[in-house]
Amino acid sequence: MSTRLLNKVVALKKVSLDNLDPKSVKFMAREIIILRRLGEHPNVIKLEGLATSRLSSSLYLVFYCIEYDFKGIPKHKSVKFCEPEIKCYMHQLLKGLDHCHSRGILHRDITTSNLLVNKDGILKIADFGLSTFFDPEQSIPLTSHIVTLWYRPPELLLGSNSYGVGVDLWGVGCVLGELFTGKPIMPGKTEVDQLHKIFKLCGSPSDDFWLQSKLPNANIFKPIEPYRWILRATFHDLPAAAVGLMDTLLSIKAEYRGTAALALQTEFFTTEPFGCDTSSLPQSPSKEINAKKIENQGESVRAIPAAEANAELQSNIGRRQLITHSKARNRQSVERAKQLKN
Repeated sequence: MSTRLLNKVVALKKVSLDNLDPKSVKFMAREIIILRRLGEHPNVIKLEGLATSRLSSSLYLVFYCIEYDFKGIPKHKSVKFCEPEIKCYMHQLLKGLDHCHSRGILHRDITTSNLLVNKDGILKIADFGLSTFFDPEQSIPLTSHIVTLWYRPPELLLGSNSYGVGVDLWGVGCVLGELFTGKPIMPGKTEVDQLHKIFKLCGSPSDDFWLQSKLPNANIFKPIEPYRWILRATFHDLPAAAVGLMDTLLSIKAEYRGTAALALQTEFFTTEPFGCDTSSLPQSPSKEINAKKIENQGESVRAIPAAEANAELQSNIGRRQLITHSKARNRQSVERAKQLKN
């Protein structure tokens, strides 16, 4: 929902307080605390305030309305960003992400739909509903039930509950490829399909990894045959420096992805053509995208647990459990048949 306050158009994120369970309260409170901790940064959405409704038991998070996002761009074939424009956007994204990480915040859902751009070309990281606090010096278990499927890194698909900034940097790599190609680079249909798409592009881990891995889903998702790394061959039409940065950000091993600060120092940003100034960026790639974003910001969003927000993930887990039980029963039947035969 959007409204005008002091001649400013704002977006209201609605949180219903009727029969709100403790988990929902926890997630709502965490998002507010995170937004407060992030404070003001040109490339991070700012929480302007909170509002309540006398007519209903609702709380509203107040943000200034941003003109559009990147989600609808692939649907408009006339939209094609040039390299300097992409560098400008990516520089802003990494600066904003570095700000988040330096304050102990993981976004955990870096996607094109969560990157907003105003009429002045300023990019802002938005939607911190799945974000959390983290401390690289302490190993605190975290949920793997986060990140939109197409932007989810392999360690989360394998069930890891110990991770850091690498989960956000993987999303940055996916966004970089998407801005150049005009479409998502790994649009998986299921978790299994997503992981196989990742392995087909970035190569699958070594046999030693699978033997030593203690990740919950390692045995389920191990490919029958190993995949080769073909990222550079797949994106041979892209600038070499862009592919080099993608190669780093899309490393199968999270520790090889580095940090947002290191990514800003790579050849992609330090060689010509350099990123353009924000004033040179298109004000809006499409009036339809513009209108759609404003409409979407008007949707009422209720604070819900991450597990519910990722219902597709829960469904897939249920299907995997059924398959596992079915296979176990089949093995037992075969074993009984052998015993009777002997």
